[in-house]
Amino acid sequence: MTIHYSSVEESLAEKWRRAGMFFEAKDYAEAARILEPVVAEVPEQLDARMLLARSYYHSAQLWRAEEQLRAVIERDPVEHYAHLMLGRTLQRQGRKEEAATWLRLAEAFEGTFRN
Repeated sequence: MTIHYSSVEESLAEKWRRAGMFFEAKDYAEAARILEPVVAEVPEQLDARMLLARSYYHSAQLWRAEEQLRAVIERDPVEHYAHLMLGRTLQRQGRKEEAATWLRLAEAFEGTFRN
């Protein structure tokens, strides 16, 4: 069986692969730069959006990380890791009270899905 991808799909797949390589190499700003058009093209793809949020977080683009994490949670309200990352992002911004709420939610969701 041969699978044919359109040039857009190949382009997005290649960008995803390259972004992953930059993320693994700890070049988070470059990973984010590559992922931005991927997320713009397929905003419903939560894996790409989470990697973009993580790239923003690790490159200290905290308001951008927050924006992406809130979008993930809006689409998948029980995504435990997004809650955890949002809590940590808010902590790094000095918003400790707001962060505590998200961290409690992350803990609750993790416990629910672990059992």
